[in-house]
Amino acid sequence: MTQLPPLNLPPVDLKIRREGNLVKVYDPLRRKFVNLTAEEYVRQHFTAWLISGLGYPASVMANEVALDLNGTSKRCDTVVFGHDGRPLMIIEYKAPGVAVTQGVFDQIVRYNMRLKARYLVVSNGMRHYCCVNDYERSSYHFIPVIPVYSEISTPFSEN
Repeated sequence: MTQLPPLNLPPVDLKIRREGNLVKVYDPLRRKFVNLTAEEYVRQHFTAWLISGLGYPASVMANEVALDLNGTSKRCDTVVFGHDGRPLMIIEYKAPGVAVTQGVFDQIVRYNMRLKARYLVVSNGMRHYCCVNDYERSSYHFIPVIPVYSEISTPFSEN
């Protein structure tokens, strides 16, 4: 595996091992080793930052969440749930060299048609975007920072 670049996220001590020609990283949310791709590298750093830096309980987060979208099986990169089990946030990751484009947002919006999360986040490890859905007004707006978990898990949040 080629050297992966530093990210615009706090460093993480990743558990990495080789299995033949593959490099694997331990994903604590899935509790198993997975292939270390550039996108997985971003995911591991981002989820670690959510947990250690923003107070997201690991127990309310899941990676590679399967969903059915019009008869097609898809997977959300990460979903953050509320204490009631409902999705609060969907996160989509791209490799550091991949630009965050409208197409990436279109992808996460399609996933959200099914999950109805309030927050949508996209990150390539260098740039992070977060938007808040306002279902009452059928609109959304971008916010400048990823909120801490206590802000998004409060039923009467004004975000």
